[in-house]
Amino acid sequence: MTETETAIPRPALLLGWAGVIPFAAFAFATALELRLPGLRPEPILLAYAAAILSFMGGAQWGLAIGEAPVGGQRLAVSVIPALLAWTALLQPLDTGLLLCLVAFLGLLAYDLLTVRQGRSPAWYGTLRLQLTGAVVGCLALALVFD
Repeated sequence: MTETETAIPRPALLLGWAGVIPFAAFAFATALELRLPGLRPEPILLAYAAAILSFMGGAQWGLAIGEAPVGGQRLAVSVIPALLAWTALLQPLDTGLLLCLVAFLGLLAYDLLTVRQGRSPAWYGTLRLQLTGAVVGCLALALVFD
């Protein structure tokens, strides 16, 4: 495998980490008990986590439709994060945050499997490990301090 196959493309790296900023901001706001008038950071964090979890499932959908033949299992797996995210929004706050945390880890495991199988770019696994580690850490921080 060449370095160009394993190097994370700069836009993916920068935009991926930019997407972590709201996780970090609202997790630290939770830990530091920062509040805006009428707003608690935890529900905002949960809503953002649900949105990003759905987006990450969509990434697998995009990869799946590029395969020939299109894999039904991969398409099915790509829908599960959105369903879990929606379910998380219907739960009490702590349960919803925990469900998102577990779902991010589950999707990471599947994403790493697709990388090992050669069905996702080699660099994708490295990026997902970094970003999911940060996201899970932020969700855990919010759970501890909520």
